[in-house]
Amino acid sequence: MRPVQAPSSVDHRSYSRVLLKLSGESFASEGTFGIHPQELSHIAAEIAGAFGTGVQLAVVVGGGNIIRGSRLAASGKFDQSTADYMGMLGTVINGLALKEALKGVGVESRVMSAVAVPSVAESFIRARALRHFEKGRIVILVAGTGNPYFTTDTCAALRAVELGCEVLLKATKVDGIYSADPRTDPSATRFSTLTFARALESRLGVMDLTAMTMCVEHSLPVVVFDYKVTGNIRRAVCGETIGTHVTV
Repeated sequence: MRPVQAPSSVDHRSYSRVLLKLSGESFASEGTFGIHPQELSHIAAEIAGAFGTGVQLAVVVGGGNIIRGSRLAASGKFDQSTADYMGMLGTVINGLALKEALKGVGVESRVMSAVAVPSVAESFIRARALRHFEKGRIVILVAGTGNPYFTTDTCAALRAVELGCEVLLKATKVDGIYSADPRTDPSATRFSTLTFARALESRLGVMDLTAMTMCVEHSLPVVVFDYKVTGNIRRAVCGETIGTHVTV
């Protein structure tokens, strides 16, 4: 059973529309690939709990549990464009799995893809995504930006700005941003708040440079938190003080 974190104090940020970024690794058990039913069920239940607060929710999913385009490109055997498109298709697989899992817990959602795959997903159109919000549906965004050389973090920042989200919630397997890797450095300390300038200066690896630049230019705050703690996604969308809040 996953640990339950005691409720944190609320800092009076009440979000009405948010974007949740899920890595592909969140669909699999630690150090493995593929989609694991237990992990998928946990994610779906946590998202359903957050959605039940009345928030309008978009979810960007990664594809690292299926295939890592950057790793294929680094091998020298694949052109990066081809490898990145393969990675985009991995996110489509995860998005479809999430849609079915949400359906199983009574939550309606739509998968919208930046790459045309009309047999399984709608093409991303901003006005249509906003209409899904109005109809009470979660919008699952797959295939990144639809372009090679861009990460799903950049996609998350882009879609958050494009859809008028108030915050980007970056779900991870650690409880925030640390001064060093807490798994290898026992002296590492966790930041409760952080500026993008400090994150860049200290090379803390919040997101890639393109994603962070977009957040800075549009004053989009980012919350990095541990999604594996039961109730944390709901706490994040309710504006409770968890993880690390990164602001301009």
